[in-house]
Amino acid sequence: MGSDPNFRPVALTSGEPAGIGPDLCLMLASRELSSRFVVLGDPDVLAARAKQLGLRVEQRIWSPPARLEPRPAGVLDVLPVRASAPVVPGRLDSANAAYVLEMLREAVELCTSGACSALVTAPVQKSVIAESGVPFSGHTELLAELTGAELPVMLLAGPKLRVALLTTHLPLRGVPDAITGDRIERTVAVVHRDLSARFRIAQPRILVLGLNPHAGEGGTLGTEERDVIAPAIRRLAERGYRVLGPVSADTAFTPVSLARCDVVLAMYHDQGLPVLKASSFGEIVNVTLGLPIVRTSVDHGTALDLAGTGLARVESLGAALRLADELVRRSRSEPLEAADAGGAR
Repeated sequence: MGSDPNFRPVALTSGEPAGIGPDLCLMLASRELSSRFVVLGDPDVLAARAKQLGLRVEQRIWSPPARLEPRPAGVLDVLPVRASAPVVPGRLDSANAAYVLEMLREAVELCTSGACSALVTAPVQKSVIAESGVPFSGHTELLAELTGAELPVMLLAGPKLRVALLTTHLPLRGVPDAITGDRIERTVAVVHRDLSARFRIAQPRILVLGLNPHAGEGGTLGTEERDVIAPAIRRLAERGYRVLGPVSADTAFTPVSLARCDVVLAMYHDQGLPVLKASSFGEIVNVTLGLPIVRTSVDHGTALDLAGTGLARVESLGAALRLADELVRRSRSEPLEAADAGGAR
């Protein structure tokens, strides 16, 4: 990859500085990887964390449009963004919320300008950003705002299962009101388009879950399936999309059921993700669909109690980096016929 004259690195944000994000970036730098990436973060924070972890990592300062040279193990390419306040591992400080957000803004600019090929994000702490006075519900929503995307969709991809979310970071009591026919149709269109264009699945099969137990059981256990979800699925099928459902969540994840689909569309965050994480935690990658850039992330949080201990696991971030590279390569391939028009073929 490094011999490609058009090569562009992946932008990797180091996340909440008091969490394990800096640890993971340094741990990646200690390994020989085919992926080429540049970390956005404070060099002083990274140096202090490396010392605490006992890692010998040399930092190389990078800024576009300089060429990123091949990286041997033990070297970390860094685009400096300065922290707003001193960082103590495991101790949140809302004064550094602006630092976390600035890393994301700069990384998005690198990707939209063409200086970087994709964005990979280490975890952030939503609560401490909100405490700083900045409304923040998650990476997905912020990245949509920064890129002008109309409808971002969160997809968690594991080795054997993909789960997309109709709603993301909402209180459970707010989920039914957020489920509309229009939202279902638009979400399925985004999932179909990106699975076709980026994952190279020619005719994605989308299994749509119901909201209520037994998918409402004909209206006796809830009416959302009958009144909203099923009609939206019928309209999508009429337009050529390969959609099934609504299916009860308690049977949707059986091997026979999953054999019928390429992705499961869950109605809310904790409906589908516990199943996925129980089977593949540490191997799952969070992918934001619907953006004009490729973005992937880890399947876990900031793990404040592990920051600076050396006990954090780097597998998920490594998987996110590999998938980002893979999606970029696939996106450069010839378009699939099934993805040419607005509907499925």
